[in-house]
Amino acid sequence: MIVLGLTGSIGMGKSTASAMFRDEGVPVHDSDEAVHRLYAGAAAPLVEAAFPGSTADGVVDRAALGKLVLGDAAAMKKLEGIVHPLVRADADAFLARQRAAGAKLAVLDIPLLFETGGRDRVEKIVVVSAPADVQRARVLGRPGMTPEKFEAISARQMPDDEKRRLADYIIDTSQGFDVTRAHIREIIAELSGNKEPSGA
Repeated sequence: MIVLGLTGSIGMGKSTASAMFRDEGVPVHDSDEAVHRLYAGAAAPLVEAAFPGSTADGVVDRAALGKLVLGDAAAMKKLEGIVHPLVRADADAFLARQRAAGAKLAVLDIPLLFETGGRDRVEKIVVVSAPADVQRARVLGRPGMTPEKFEAISARQMPDDEKRRLADYIIDTSQGFDVTRAHIREIIAELSGNKEPSGA
C-alpha cells in the first residue's frame, strides 16, 4: 500500500482536494477531523489539565483554547505535544485497517506535514497550492477570520514555495474544480499502477 501525504497552507484548497480523493474511492485520514474527535474524547482532560478553562462539558472549547494559545509559541508547543501523538496514533490505526482491507493507496491529510516532521510517514507528497492573492482572499472570506489571525496561522506554516519544492506532486487549485479533479485522478492512476508514471 502506498501512503500519500496531502498537505498545503491555509486557504490553498486542501479540504476540497481531500474530498475529491474520497470521491474517487481513496481512503483518507483527515488530521483536522481526528483533532475534533479527540477534543470531544481522549484529548479533552489532557488539554484541560494543561490549559484550565479550555473545556466545557468535557469537550474542548476551540474558541477558548484559541485565546490561550494563538500567538504564544510556548503554549502552542505544549498543546501540540499533547495532540500530535494522539492524532498520529489515530492515523496509524487507520493505515493498519486500510492495509488489512487490501487498499492500494491511502491518504494522510496533514495540514502541518512538513512542520511536524511527517515526511517519514508517507511515500509520496501532494502539495495543494494557489497564488498568494487567491489564498488571502479565500482565507479572509471565512467567518471570524481577521488579517491578524491569518498572519498568526501563516507564521506557523512553512512558506508555500518551500512546500512546492519538497512535493512529489503540486496541485494548483486556482484553476477550478475540474482541473483539480483531473489532476487528482492522474495521481491516483499513477500511484495505483494503472498507467505509466509521468513524473511530478
